[in-house]
Amino acid sequence: MTFHRKYALTLLLAIASLIAWPAMAEEEPEERGVTDYIAMEPAFVTHVGEPGNKVIYLKASVTLRASQETTRAAVQAHMPRLRHELVMLFGEQTDVDQLTTQQGQQALRGEATQRINAALEEQKTGERITGVLFTEFVVQR
Repeated sequence: MTFHRKYALTLLLAIASLIAWPAMAEEEPEERGVTDYIAMEPAFVTHVGEPGNKVIYLKASVTLRASQETTRAAVQAHMPRLRHELVMLFGEQTDVDQLTTQQGQQALRGEATQRINAALEEQKTGERITGVLFTEFVVQR
């Protein structure tokens, strides 16, 4: 490469970096997401299945996932109501075979998330959870 080509290439790279520099300087620093796991203690134990049939029990340990630091206080303040919502939801489960499938458990997690968020909204907390995790899930026939 000749001296002129090296000089032109260096000059071109310098101009390109000067053009890109203001755009890079305007970028916001990347915020780190918050993930807070809130255990609902003790585990839930309730009967499931059709009434009148053999008694079948469900034991579920539940942890809520939140993405705001302020959600924990709202969840703790309304824990009795939130536990009530899940006890009612678990007690409504009549298709025991569905509870033992991954799809059934996913659907139950989704419904649990919706009910908890509806209760938090009804209480005007301004908070939401991002998900429900089952850290233990046992159906005993």
